Amino acid sequence: MMNNLFSIFDPSTNLFNLSLNWISTFIGLMFIPYSFWFIPNRHFMMWKFISSKLHKEFKMLLGNNKFNGSTFIFISLFFFILCNNFLGLFPYIFTSTSHLNISLSLSLTLWLSFMIYGWINNSQHMFIHMIPQGTPTILMPFMVLIESISNIIRPSTLAVRLTANMIAGHLLLTLLSNTGNNMSFYLLSILIIIQILLLMLESAVAIIQAYVISILSTLYSSEVN
Repeated sequence: MMNNLFSIFDPSTNLFNLSLNWISTFIGLMFIPYSFWFIPNRHFMMWKFISSKLHKEFKMLLGNNKFNGSTFIFISLFFFILCNNFLGLFPYIFTSTSHLNISLSLSLTLWLSFMIYGWINNSQHMFIHMIPQGTPTILMPFMVLIESISNIIRPSTLAVRLTANMIAGHLLLTLLSNTGNNMSFYLLSILIIIQILLLMLESAVAIIQAYVISILSTLYSSEVN
């Protein structure tokens, strides 16, 4: 019996008082193709195709001031979030990205690293970025305040966006499935079709959210150079 509507997202599986739910974060490692151990197959070719496309896009977003290999940080972030989002759609697998513990840790770590690097190496550029070009002199203090607040809340917006989207879909699937106990066969068949459609939608959301988080992180990184 659930005490809370959101208690389905609470870690509950444990062994010797050690939580086993977060082990699902490492299940995504099973999907990484081991190109040096096996002959390249369709899985490896698809993985390489997606990686190359993401590399080209992130390279374009970072601009000319990028470091060599900097795009692989965001490619790894994309695959990490994608695997966790997608694995959470399977039964009895804990969705780690539906908790702020994971999403806020990722976004806050990236944001802090960008800010520390920017203020230490490009402090003048960071100050200039606070005031958009063409701002009247009387509005400059307000623009600095607004830009500072919008910059500070960036990691929380990234984390809440990912967590809310993951929770919303899983919660809808759970609520609909709980109503099937007292349904007739005709209504139950309609419910199953709706659940399948929602599951397809959640699969698309899992891919889109991983892409959005990695793209926004790349844009935040390009602003400090």
